[in-house]
Amino acid sequence: MAFSADELRVLRRALAIALHPAPLQDADVQDCLRLTESVDEAVREAGRLRAFLLGDLVRYREALPGSLSGYLELLRDALAAGYDPDADDLSALRALRRNPAAAELLDRCQVLAERSVRARLARVSQATASTAAGAPSVSRARLLALPGGRAAADGPKPKPPAPAERPVPKPSEVFPPRRRPVPPPPPEERAAG
Repeated sequence: MAFSADELRVLRRALAIALHPAPLQDADVQDCLRLTESVDEAVREAGRLRAFLLGDLVRYREALPGSLSGYLELLRDALAAGYDPDADDLSALRALRRNPAAAELLDRCQVLAERSVRARLARVSQATASTAAGAPSVSRARLLALPGGRAAADGPKPKPPAPAERPVPKPSEVFPPRRRPVPPPPPEERAAG
């Protein structure tokens, strides 16, 4: 991101005010607000450009091997913009490694992907360690009810009515007896019938 000479002047003035607080003039406040809006717009535009570049990269990757030169060029641009290659990029480059430019990019992408994975794992382990270090120790002591408190202040509570007891059904009521199948007639009766 590049700043114009006027924007640098405003930025320098804002930093000086942040380091040495003093009353601000209305013009200084307006200049700072305009600079903030410009920076926000530049960040939004960079995000839109990045999304467009990554969308193009996906389209070119899906059209491989016919789009080899365009894909490699877009991947180089994306890497220069801070893109971390994903598994699809690595597998596409592995399939194209006969091409010297693709083989070179594959080596570069493998290094970047490994660095990215290591950084993510370090962040996760650091977050886990800080959470574990900051977690209060859990006491295993039993909690005891103390006399008084809210229940004593409110007075005795009436007990809820016990639910009406229903008779437990007998197994024969739940599972009726099975009827035994009737055996087929003997062969002599079948022949006569």
